[in-house]
Amino acid sequence: MIVLSYIQAEQLLNAKNKHSQINLSLDLGLSETPIRLGENVIFSDDEFLQWETIEEIRDKENSCFFIENGVAVAIQSYSEEFGRVYTLYPTNSAPTMLVSGIPMHRIKDTNPWEDTISKLKAFGNMEGHVLDTTTGLGYTAILAAEKAAKVTTVEIDPTVREIARKNPWSSQLFTNPKIELVIGDSNDLICEFESNTFEGIMHDPPMFSLAGNLYSLNFYLQAHRILKTRGRMFHYIGNPESRSGSRVTRGVVERLKKAGFSQVIPKPKAFGVLGLK
Repeated sequence: MIVLSYIQAEQLLNAKNKHSQINLSLDLGLSETPIRLGENVIFSDDEFLQWETIEEIRDKENSCFFIENGVAVAIQSYSEEFGRVYTLYPTNSAPTMLVSGIPMHRIKDTNPWEDTISKLKAFGNMEGHVLDTTTGLGYTAILAAEKAAKVTTVEIDPTVREIARKNPWSSQLFTNPKIELVIGDSNDLICEFESNTFEGIMHDPPMFSLAGNLYSLNFYLQAHRILKTRGRMFHYIGNPESRSGSRVTRGVVERLKKAGFSQVIPKPKAFGVLGLK
């Protein structure tokens, strides 16, 4: 699988007419591969791109491109079911995904991978069976599975799953046997899990205006029910210093306490709170 962004395209164009071979990442920064440069950019004996296509990729900074049979196709898809456009968006680290133009990770003064690491640090000791309520590109599930015994991760939109399949940084989502992939609505599925099932819950919902039910008292009651004693839930909310973030945070904390969480600890660096059962 070859995936490029404007970052790799810029490197290729800078090397044009100067080098006959360079090392280039074909997986958005995870590794490097020797690439031959000539009349075309030659990735392998059966895969190449014309320089004109490289220039087109360089000029489109908001997309990543899947390369196959000499053609570059933007990794973007429209969900008929939810009426949203999903786009794999490049950064200098792991890509994020734009949901109708809104990035699903923090990218200001950080990057999607570090953003995910900060959430797991806020969660604390990762062990046992963990529920990840919103798969997205799968970074939370992938990193949680490094220490947890099992991670069950839920994605509501199959279109998102297909975007993740073309993202090199998401590959372990589909290969790690400790990760169980589920398609469905977490708001419904959380009612079907048995009580005292999970040691932890990573809850990183879309903004309140897009998924208000994932911020509801009923959802938190169910989350408390399925957690084992001494279980914990990290809840990403958003910038606590913003007007909307501070307002939503107050409501979340109040409802988590009503749901039975004995402690709700602010985690401002991770833009969330930690609820303890």
